[in-house]
Amino acid sequence: MTDLLNHTDPSGRPAPQAVILAAGKGTRMGSDDLPKVLYPVADKPMLWWVVKACQDAGVSRCIIVVGYKADEVRRSLDGLENIEFAEQHDPKGTAHAAQVTQHLFEDQPATDLFVLAGDGPLIRTKTLARMLEVHRRRGASATLATSVIDDPTGYGRIVRGADGGLERIVEQKDATPKQLQINEVNPSYYCFDSEALFGALNEVKSQNSQGEYYITDVPAILKGHGKKVEVIEAVPPADVLSINTPAQLQEVDGILRQRLANESVGAPSS
Repeated sequence: MTDLLNHTDPSGRPAPQAVILAAGKGTRMGSDDLPKVLYPVADKPMLWWVVKACQDAGVSRCIIVVGYKADEVRRSLDGLENIEFAEQHDPKGTAHAAQVTQHLFEDQPATDLFVLAGDGPLIRTKTLARMLEVHRRRGASATLATSVIDDPTGYGRIVRGADGGLERIVEQKDATPKQLQINEVNPSYYCFDSEALFGALNEVKSQNSQGEYYITDVPAILKGHGKKVEVIEAVPPADVLSINTPAQLQEVDGILRQRLANESVGAPSS
């Protein structure tokens, strides 16, 4: 197998890597047996599409954070190269999920690191590529891709400061009535400097309505240390669809199949 971890892009920078969060149960999908990321979309587990988007964007290594039925999730990616796994034994939130991968980065220099949700099969390679370009060009410690949608219910809100930059991300359950009116949302597309990320994860607190450690707190922590955090509105609204019910799964399946059909005949994806 080719050692892609030593690959560099034309700029001379090491290829980006990715952490994909895939430890959840997906109990609202109507079955307690199948991990959420293994529900099929366009004939592949939804996690597979996230990994493919990363690899098509030049990611050299995908680290999958597994938990519930970890062996099944591992088997779903059989045949794909440059995949590693980290296990979240005692789920305590998204920041904790990212933190369990830290040992896999200890013997290498800081790298550009995507952190993504494994249940977002509509993710696009070109969105990741744009994030990475902005992240590198602006020398950011964190770059978020956001979306503006008509109905932001259920999503974390992007709270911007007076200068237009990110102030913080507020989860739905922790938002004030005024913040709930914000239509710019966080679809969980992050690119971090790995060293900055793992340093900030140690400072995340669980003082929120869920009592969990949120990765959404990391950008504000980095800003508090004077680090550069960039926000780009780069995720098409059509790509921001939650999959929490069989009906939503069917809708996303139809969207992805149509996109693939368009691409197969050379038409631009919508």
